[in-house]
Amino acid sequence: MLLFKKKFMDAIRSGEKTQTIRLWKVCRMKTGQRSYIPGAGYIRVLSVQPVQLAELTDDDARPDGFASADALRQELASLYRDQMAEGHQAYRIRFELFGPAEQAATRAERQAAKAARQTR
Repeated sequence: MLLFKKKFMDAIRSGEKTQTIRLWKVCRMKTGQRSYIPGAGYIRVLSVQPVQLAELTDDDARPDGFASADALRQELASLYRDQMAEGHQAYRIRFELFGPAEQAATRAERQAAKAARQTR
């Protein structure tokens, strides 16, 4: 599951925001993985790459919903101050939101799996 601030939800749902930068001690996502964003739905992780925050460009920032790399770095500093101080690695996660049919099929699959676990 990936959590986002409410201010990013419209951009995620519209397909405008297609990546996120996360600071982790250990990478928690992998390419091809299916994940869930509460308020938006299921996503497919297209790629996961370690990045250096100082090397991000404005072109890197736009798919994340920011006009500039400086604005992205400021947001990351406000969200991850402790992790930055502890030297955690930054990862760029590119994703695509499932379409309506794939959302419905994934929900049905998850509900069936949950029901099967409960009957064991």
